[in-house]
Amino acid sequence: MRDSKVLSIFIALVFIIFGGTVFFHIVEGWSWIDSYFFTVVTLSTVGYGELVPATTLGKIATTVFIFVGLGVFALAIQLFAHMHVKKREKHAEWLLNHMRHAPPPPEEQADS
Repeated sequence: MRDSKVLSIFIALVFIIFGGTVFFHIVEGWSWIDSYFFTVVTLSTVGYGELVPATTLGKIATTVFIFVGLGVFALAIQLFAHMHVKKREKHAEWLLNHMRHAPPPPEEQADS
């Protein structure tokens, strides 16, 4: 289940970046690299300000693009944080089980 969520979010991010790149190339008339750059900078919330949509459609789509992109990024961060917590929990459980079944240290054996 976890792998399918990771794959779904990855596909969504690729789709959003690809879609944004194509959209800005067509609507704003930017080069492919400028369109890609604007898409990634906008999604990452860096916003250098080097490129700014000039058309009304570009401005409206950018606001929608930001909200959708941030939503997908928030889901990705949440999923990866959850995966990290689960990994730490499994390690802690393994460590506790190992400590329960390990023989006591030599100094404790001598006292008995």
